[in-house]
Amino acid sequence: MWQGFLQIILTLVLVVIITPILGNYMACVFLGKPTFLDRFLKPIESRLYPLFGLRILEATNSNGYQYVKDVIASNLVMGIFVYLILMTQGFLPLNSTSLSAPSWHLGLHTAISFLTNTNQQHYSGETTFSYASQVLALGFLMFTSAGTGLAVAIAFIRGLTGQRLGSFYVDLTLSITRILLPISIVGAIVLIISGVPETLSPPVTATTLEGANQVIAIGPVAHFEIIKELGENGGGFFGINSAHPYENPNPFSNLFTILAMMSIPTSLIYTYGVFANNKRQAWLIYGMVFSIFVVLIAISAVGEYYGNPLVNNLLGDTQPNLEGKEVRFGWSQTALWAVMTTATMCGAVNGMHDSLMPTGGFSTIFNLFLQIIWGGQGTGTAYLFIYLILTVFLTGLMVGRTPEFLGRKIEKPEIVLASVILLVHPIAILIPSAITLAFPEALAGISNPGFHGISQVVFEYASAAANNGSGFEGLGDNTLWWNLSATFSLILGRYVPIIALLLLADNMSRKQLVPLTSGTLRTDTVLFTSITAGVILILGALTFFPVLALGAIAEGFQLAG
Repeated sequence: MWQGFLQIILTLVLVVIITPILGNYMACVFLGKPTFLDRFLKPIESRLYPLFGLRILEATNSNGYQYVKDVIASNLVMGIFVYLILMTQGFLPLNSTSLSAPSWHLGLHTAISFLTNTNQQHYSGETTFSYASQVLALGFLMFTSAGTGLAVAIAFIRGLTGQRLGSFYVDLTLSITRILLPISIVGAIVLIISGVPETLSPPVTATTLEGANQVIAIGPVAHFEIIKELGENGGGFFGINSAHPYENPNPFSNLFTILAMMSIPTSLIYTYGVFANNKRQAWLIYGMVFSIFVVLIAISAVGEYYGNPLVNNLLGDTQPNLEGKEVRFGWSQTALWAVMTTATMCGAVNGMHDSLMPTGGFSTIFNLFLQIIWGGQGTGTAYLFIYLILTVFLTGLMVGRTPEFLGRKIEKPEIVLASVILLVHPIAILIPSAITLAFPEALAGISNPGFHGISQVVFEYASAAANNGSGFEGLGDNTLWWNLSATFSLILGRYVPIIALLLLADNMSRKQLVPLTSGTLRTDTVLFTSITAGVILILGALTFFPVLALGAIAEGFQLAG
């Protein structure tokens, strides 16, 4: 038992150590300060910007509407480009197994899923898409979708701290050339050394001990795997994702990919502290999120360690729950990964979420509902500050003070935009879930009846709306209904909040700085941070409490009884 918990503690310690190092580096990149990569990358970047028609001095002064327009236009072009590749893969090279195009609705869902940094997969990669589709199309979106999230987060932070939002194309370029690509190159080499394949060779046919032929899928996995984790993408090269020995062969690769998964979302909070020149507040916010995160890990890990009471009764002993788990990772690393992948909105899995105990199911879906522990690539940090703004507004009303955040007044337009960001999430989850559950035989494809079946359906839409991509599985989800309804949640959960975030940041950047007085409500105190945690739990958790009560909570009581 203690060995498993020690592994979890050591992993979390490494995450905390990485935070200020990477956080400070990202701040230097986007603040234009010198970094050790300047001499290598500045000449390349100076040649890339003219491709976007950019003149840097003009571009960095763009407003919120221009930033939104650039995000939507670029994403639309990239989505169409990738969809065309997926639908014509049968005629393209790097298709050694002669795979034909998927159905139009599966191709549409897949393209939009990867475009929105969700990577929700209603297919098995090795039997559905060619190397060209996986590497040239989906791998391309893994970089650009993660870069889009990072760019939006930096623009939002700039706006909060009174700066102009900057240029989306400049931020996207820097996100890829200075952060995602360099780390991915080093990370891919590390994964190759640890045993992950990287080849364009066709699948290998082997003869088993029984004399039968077995086809073993391989491919350019290593570079696909690192950006999958680093960019909070989560889409697996193989159908069983990071539970596959070619994606995650051993405990070292498991630890390395966990650190890659956690590094950017956790470090962005520190990056905010550098931008705002208030590292104290950054660490307080970090501590708040980390505390909730640790509680959820503990709940999940304890549940997996003590196992299924029905199985334990049959065995006459207490045994960990090993159903749906890879034995090379065990109960502790599977529980840790499950909470981390839903906390960071990565979506990669090294075990079956469908087989988690109700406590694990509660923690994972709870993360998808809140979206801020630690949240998606870039956008999670922005959502976190939406809760801070709402807390400032609520506490200001309670004590009779004008609500201010970072010296700028919070007024009606900001609260309206913050409300839109928080309300679109339940709309994208609960409405399609209700329709699906109303017609379980025709639409749902539920493999488990009762409370667990409810969690399966709600988890799928929560995963899509939160741009996570993982699933409880057990659903027959490669159907017209699931592909189109999940696409609705993907688009709504991604672009409506991004538009509102950028407009809110633009509003804040235009406000006059209000001098600090004795009546100013300080936001860098333990008291205010504690109140923020309460607001998060009240607004976030209570919104979805009925669903949790009908799903994971009810299943836990049923199992205990």
